[in-house]
Amino acid sequence: MSRDEVTRSQRERLLQAMTAAVAEKGFANTVVADVVTRSGVSRATFYQQFRDKEDCFQAAYEANAALMAELMDAGLRYVQADRERAPLEKLDHVLGVYLTALAAAPDLARVFLVEVYAAGPVAIQRRRDSLDQFVDIVAATHEGETGLLGTAKEQRFAAEFIVGAVSSMVTNLIGVGETARLPELREPLVELAREVLSRAG
Repeated sequence: MSRDEVTRSQRERLLQAMTAAVAEKGFANTVVADVVTRSGVSRATFYQQFRDKEDCFQAAYEANAALMAELMDAGLRYVQADRERAPLEKLDHVLGVYLTALAAAPDLARVFLVEVYAAGPVAIQRRRDSLDQFVDIVAATHEGETGLLGTAKEQRFAAEFIVGAVSSMVTNLIGVGETARLPELREPLVELAREVLSRAG
């Protein structure tokens, strides 16, 4: 392996180790030694890659948030390609992608939707940025629809409401260790969206 390949491999192992350690112990109780031991990478190498525990956690959050964003974008592109699909059907599909992905990766879900709030203001801002991206995707499921929401501002407000409900319900289930039940939220969340959109129309 080249030096760059070794460096990338070490970084990926450190990010995976950070995620696993925080999932098991919580952010507050995780220390650099936990990450180094799990990764098999030396402490010196850790500090070549990251300033401290918070820096490593933020990098892990960014990497996984990017993967989730790609997944959600792919789901959105899929439904947008089907011109016959109704807006709520598009939203239903996108929510299904999101909930299924989280349920399939309970450690990631816990770390990046619950423990992130213990990781300080920078991590919390990154979480807010992720929620803003989610709002964009939800709003895009109704893009160009004038029968339900007449303006882009109305679409955005309704999307923010829906994402707020999704975030609250998802975080509650993850927080009590019931991540496997996340797909059960799909139907009630779509019904909530239907009610919100009917009142906004």
